[in-house]
Amino acid sequence: MEIEISSFGTLFGLTMTVLLILKKVNPAYAMMIGALTGGLVGGLSMVESVQVMVLGAEGMTGVVLRVLAAGVLAGVLIESGAAKRIAEDILHKLGETKALLAITGATMILTGVGVFIGVAILTVAPIALSIAKRANISKFAILLAISGGGKAGNIISPNPNTIAAAEAFKVPLTSVMLAGVLPALGGVLMTYFLSKRLVKRGSLVLDRDLPEQVANEKLPSLAAALSGPAVAIMLLLLQPLFGVNIDPMIALPIGGIAGAIIMKKGRQLNTFATSGITKMTSVAILLLGTGTLAGIIAHSALISVILQTVDALGIQPYWIAPIAGVSMSAATGSTAAATAVAGNVFAPTIIELGVNALAGAAMVHAGATVLDHLPHGTFFHITRGSVNMELKERFKLLPYETVIGLGIVALSTLIFGMLLY
Repeated sequence: MEIEISSFGTLFGLTMTVLLILKKVNPAYAMMIGALTGGLVGGLSMVESVQVMVLGAEGMTGVVLRVLAAGVLAGVLIESGAAKRIAEDILHKLGETKALLAITGATMILTGVGVFIGVAILTVAPIALSIAKRANISKFAILLAISGGGKAGNIISPNPNTIAAAEAFKVPLTSVMLAGVLPALGGVLMTYFLSKRLVKRGSLVLDRDLPEQVANEKLPSLAAALSGPAVAIMLLLLQPLFGVNIDPMIALPIGGIAGAIIMKKGRQLNTFATSGITKMTSVAILLLGTGTLAGIIAHSALISVILQTVDALGIQPYWIAPIAGVSMSAATGSTAAATAVAGNVFAPTIIELGVNALAGAAMVHAGATVLDHLPHGTFFHITRGSVNMELKERFKLLPYETVIGLGIVALSTLIFGMLLY
């Protein structure tokens, strides 16, 4: 489709999207309105703008199908009590003496095995608050531990953002997950040391912040709780290890089904799957809205401007990948949306410039975690509500989260850009 939108129009559309999200317009609608506005201001007719938006949304179809399929595993983990068992075991076994490391690690692992990041945060937070109350640790420190752990887990998970990165760069999902391991571990260490320095900063946990105790709640064993993700990951590993290609759209639901059977909750599988697809539907809709915006950016003169700037400054081409991820996370306030937009728009250019597809996927994905905590995204509000934190105090946490995100993308760029390019 030989259409080019002006750089000004594209930037205008992105700005419009951010402003609408800040005004609490549904992010999917905000992106659609921003895309349409960007097309019109950028010189297209109404018909051409809609055509470009539809093409962009069509490019998200594969991601959306895989995300919906992943709902089976997510639903099993959440509704069966598996997610809570994993979190409780990690937090209680490490105990109060290593509370912040336990909170960071629990959120990372829970997100990493396939629990959607918002749900992982809401699962860990009640237990973390109880530990923090006994250990006299501030909300500021525990929320930073939860947030940093979630960011680290998100780049090693079979979650929507990782699926979007794998789909955009046409690489195996497990390869993208493994590419995030070292940056994620670096993020965990950064989170732990930063949060440890903040144990006395900000408000303390009060009795009213503590969750109500649920009596006689029967949870599966840790081994059974981990069985679903283990089966899914083993199936996904068959491609890089043995050349047997089992798509995430098949592997992730099979993992969920296996997990339900092993936990002896097979009869509740339909209930789990229904809950999972309900949670994933909002993500799927967001990704379709994201696709409309990606379509506008992909047909924009802005890409040429960025490439010319990179060339004029003498910057190595691989820098486009992390910069694209960071900038889109700032625009969307979402790791999944940022990865989807940056991947779909910039993947062909990044690969054409000689950057390995997996390296590009890893750096874009890591970059998308840097600013996903900004106030126009849901992450900001979910984390704030999870520990009952005042808005003013939540804003003070933003610089620390940004440092952790920058640390993750810096490690990824060091490994996949500077060392392997």
